[in-house]
Amino acid sequence: MEQFMQPEFWVAVGQIIMIDILLGGDNAVVIALACRRLPDSQRMKGIIWGTAGAIVLRVILIFFALTLLAIPYLKLVGAALLVWIGVKLLAPDDDGGHANIQSSDKLWAAVKTVVVADLVMSVDNVIAIAGAAQTAGGDHQMPLVIFGLLVSIPIIVWGSQLVIKLMDRFPLIITLGGMLLGWIAGTMAVSDPAVIGYFPTDAAKSPAAAAEVSAVTRYAAGAIGALLVLVIGKVVALRRAPAPEAG
Repeated sequence: MEQFMQPEFWVAVGQIIMIDILLGGDNAVVIALACRRLPDSQRMKGIIWGTAGAIVLRVILIFFALTLLAIPYLKLVGAALLVWIGVKLLAPDDDGGHANIQSSDKLWAAVKTVVVADLVMSVDNVIAIAGAAQTAGGDHQMPLVIFGLLVSIPIIVWGSQLVIKLMDRFPLIITLGGMLLGWIAGTMAVSDPAVIGYFPTDAAKSPAAAAEVSAVTRYAAGAIGALLVLVIGKVVALRRAPAPEAG
């Protein structure tokens, strides 16, 4: 219970919930498409079991991602991917990507479709959530991942339409979400074991702090990452915007 009293835990939980809402909107669409042909009596079961399977799969993937991020240079790769995901959030492609989702009138076939589709679509969520979990440190990472997912999945499944309407009405939410991914990318990059020795640490505070970059460095890297996503995303969006018609 000690981790619930630490502000870092709740900051990371908030980041995970926001990431899952921003990047997980497609999950609600997949669930709806996969379960749309089920009888009314089985539709809620399909949604619940499909969501439960997706949660378990996501936790397993994030566990491995957290383990792999301890390997030198992989955080740098993850940071680059997060920047790319953030840019895609600010300048999305036109393709919906749901044309291949097959519906079924059999309960477990629909559940399988949800779980398999979630596996294919979860790469961005997994990397972003694993990056957010790094801010909690130590043994707090998996508890906050599970807690954050348990809170955010119901929001996605049952509140996705509200979330989508809010994003349409307040585009700033999407911009802030993309910048959040850039922030996580920046803080992840400077904590990679391969480069951490090149940045100043807070070794004067405690021996344990010598293994981490200083708070100033971490915040500066996060700000740079957020601004990088914002600038690249806006440039890409402008280039993709249709040219004005000639009068």
